[in-house]
Amino acid sequence: MSSVSSPLRLYAVVLIVLMAWFSAPGTLAAQMPADGIPANAHGDGLGRGWECDKGYRKVDDACTSVSVPENAFKTNVSYGRGWECRRGYVETGETCVAVVVPDNAYLNSYGDGWECGRIYQRVDDACVAISVPKNGHLTNSSHGPGWECNRGYREDDQSCVLVKVPDNAYFVDSTFGDGWKCERGYRAQGDTCVAVQIPVNGHLDRSGNEWECDRPKVRRQNVCIDPI
Repeated sequence: MSSVSSPLRLYAVVLIVLMAWFSAPGTLAAQMPADGIPANAHGDGLGRGWECDKGYRKVDDACTSVSVPENAFKTNVSYGRGWECRRGYVETGETCVAVVVPDNAYLNSYGDGWECGRIYQRVDDACVAISVPKNGHLTNSSHGPGWECNRGYREDDQSCVLVKVPDNAYFVDSTFGDGWKCERGYRAQGDTCVAVQIPVNGHLDRSGNEWECDRPKVRRQNVCIDPI
């Protein structure tokens, strides 16, 4: 008889302990209402759960009040910090500090940084004036030196030098190469353009600056021969 009653007594003790824990203040059962939605929260409208009221954010299974630092405002989202810095301020830890805008600069479109004004470019934490060489002009690009050469000139060691276009060539507006290209029927030879010498059974290729053989002829050095 005693061997049967011992498990029953143990079960009764465990049951009493569990009932006392669930009824104690501060437990999840005491904090969570019957509908499963904690204080300062509401249903998500889809019947799948709940979300915190405005001014509160979810921490574990509860909604805690959002503490908004100076120069910040509450957001309408229940996730994250629950606040964002005002324009002109940037988040640093749990605070919002003012964006330090140097001379000749202005706040960017997001309000959390700065950009240099026209004719200035960023160097570390300052905006310095762009030095435009003779025969050059400013660009609106934030990359590179902030300037480019006028048409007919090309960049050479922080200056703009005149592009010398040889006979039978034309100017090419490019930052690479010599700044010119030979006309069709001519090819570059040093600083000049010489006529392309087309052999019998040959013709200018697609580039117009070299030749290739008429099919089915094949090229052998400077002539076109029948394939072997």
